[in-house]
Amino acid sequence: MSSGASLPFRPAGTASVAGSTSAASVALVGGGSSVLVYNAAGAVAFVRFGMTGVTAGVRDTPVPPGARMLVDAGQLVTTASAVLGSGTGSVFFTRGDGSVY
Repeated sequence: MSSGASLPFRPAGTASVAGSTSAASVALVGGGSSVLVYNAAGAVAFVRFGMTGVTAGVRDTPVPPGARMLVDAGQLVTTASAVLGSGTGSVFFTRGDGSVY
């Protein structure tokens, strides 16, 4: 692949958390180094990725309400965590490969 080439995102599996103002974590499913985050909640979601024992906080990566963010999380990441700025709602984490969606 040439430098700067874009590959379409190919999903491999989706996990979700029931977001609230308390952090929630979930094991990622599927394979690949990319994770597509979709914030279905009505408030900003803050997300964090790691191996185990991951807890998101309000200083982590923000994802606006109704927005998607594609992250190159790496092959070794196994867990995602999210916390909402207010209210409740779902945050979805879809693992796969690719650089654009």
